[in-house]
Amino acid sequence: MNDFIIVIGRQYGAGGRKLGKRLAETLNVPYYDKELLSEAADALGFSKELFLKADEKKPSILRSFLSFNYGSPSASFSSYTLSDDNLYRAQSDVIKSICEKGSCVIVGRTADYVMRDHPGLLSIFVHAPEEHRAKAILERGEAKSMEEALDKARKFDRSRESYYNYFTNRHWGRADNYDLTFNSSRLSTEALLPLILSALPNP
Repeated sequence: MNDFIIVIGRQYGAGGRKLGKRLAETLNVPYYDKELLSEAADALGFSKELFLKADEKKPSILRSFLSFNYGSPSASFSSYTLSDDNLYRAQSDVIKSICEKGSCVIVGRTADYVMRDHPGLLSIFVHAPEEHRAKAILERGEAKSMEEALDKARKFDRSRESYYNYFTNRHWGRADNYDLTFNSSRLSTEALLPLILSALPNP
């Protein structure tokens, strides 16, 4: 098979990371989420904080983080001024460097937009009703009540939407921005696998 890149956008609690890990395992290719992208950034000479702290936040939050933590540019940021746009450019450079190495699965980070010209790109968005996602958040131990879980899901989704729309000039979660969209409350991860595999680029 030719090189392919599977990028997964997701609502919080919809199971996008679980799906990404299973796809990477099935296809025997590298998987990247924020922690693994951070490690890749470090290996490429960028600050690990690029992905760990600047976590798909609204531009104003990114700016506040940088002004507080990077008053004096380090060598890792020598090629970039400390602005939202240039931080995003640094993140994009890391993603492009990863994708140049071959096939992989990436969750989030507007990687579908960054790699939009790659002929082997398959972009996916995973969503689910709020209550379904809140239950998943509770089961993961990330909230103590349904109310708290719902609030967390809404907060993260607002942040991701703002981040994605700002940097891509697209609409996060809208079906026509993706190759495939799935409601994970209707289809399990295992049920989704063959559907996604059938949509991969032909050799």
